[in-house]
Amino acid sequence: MGNALLRGLSLAVCTVVVPLASGQTDATKVDPNMRVKKVVTDNVTWHDPRQAPFRLLGFKWFAQDSVYRRLPVKPKHAISAAVNGLANHTAGGQVQFRTDSRRIQVRVSLDGNRPMYHMAQTGKCGFDIYTGEPGEQVFAGVSRFSGGAAEYVARLATNSTGKVQQYTINFPLYNGVRSVEVGLVTGAKVEAPSPLVDDRAIVVYGTSITQGGCASRPGMCYTNILSRHLNREVVNLGFSGSGKGEPELARLIGEIGNKAMVVIDIEANTHGKLRKVLKPFIGELREINHDVPILVVSRIPLSRDATPRGLAQRRSLRDFQKGLVESLREAGDEYVHFQDGKDLLLEKWAHEATVDGTHPTDLGFIMMADALAPVIARILRE
Repeated sequence: MGNALLRGLSLAVCTVVVPLASGQTDATKVDPNMRVKKVVTDNVTWHDPRQAPFRLLGFKWFAQDSVYRRLPVKPKHAISAAVNGLANHTAGGQVQFRTDSRRIQVRVSLDGNRPMYHMAQTGKCGFDIYTGEPGEQVFAGVSRFSGGAAEYVARLATNSTGKVQQYTINFPLYNGVRSVEVGLVTGAKVEAPSPLVDDRAIVVYGTSITQGGCASRPGMCYTNILSRHLNREVVNLGFSGSGKGEPELARLIGEIGNKAMVVIDIEANTHGKLRKVLKPFIGELREINHDVPILVVSRIPLSRDATPRGLAQRRSLRDFQKGLVESLREAGDEYVHFQDGKDLLLEKWAHEATVDGTHPTDLGFIMMADALAPVIARILRE
């Protein structure tokens, strides 16, 4: 009887129901800083950033096609469907200008708004803005919009001084932009931005990491950070899962005139094929651009490097790329260089620098840009 009583007590304990709070708390209702507020557009004039005095950067075929796209609409060389679609994503696109407007807004129409599980909407579909003179730019705001919105109006920044200041607006990293207008207070001055340190662009060809996955907002993609550090146009040709070293992409990069440098960072998308594609890719570039510096970058450390197999693979492919560059230099190409991706993330914090073990957070992108900027500057000086 005693055992039966204990079994009954145990059953009773197991079936106790703890009441739960009714419903979830909507943070936007209790924290006004998280709300998407209505944007007042009274006394605002809308400007086309494709027209002077605005300076549009990052779209090298814009003069030809008049669309915000990173490759030509009709490439002379066949490209994969994936690259063709991703070329519509506007990673690395920028608009620069000077104004005394007390409000700066954008009116935007996107290709769509499909969520990604590991990337903030502000990075995928948003615009952000920086202000300050070259070398002194600071973050000033980001577009706020309802989740899933493909069209929105957002305030980016407020200029409380009323003085003329320089601004850079960065385009979304993982979406296409059908149209964008810059809203300034009616009657405000609009002037050309300060000159770049050099009109020649740095072209970065790579993977999803290059494209900006998974920066919290566009200005934190490492190519945009490099642009601020160096006061140069940095053309982002990162294609998520599709930076595979096809010769057609080398030929398209070769079409870009007046280049300062080409950076190649494709290991993460090629793996076993890297040994097959990298040398021909560099060869294609050299056929067109004989003395443009080329910087080959091995991949950054990823979570899979924690396994012996993953670490051995990274080291093997790093050694291959380094050896290839050394052999090309010995053969007479003094303009090709190598950068070990391991050195782009601070060892102490490398394990904290990604969202998912692969794609950098803002912290990871800051590390990458801070490490690459002096390397690029040194190569360009030489």
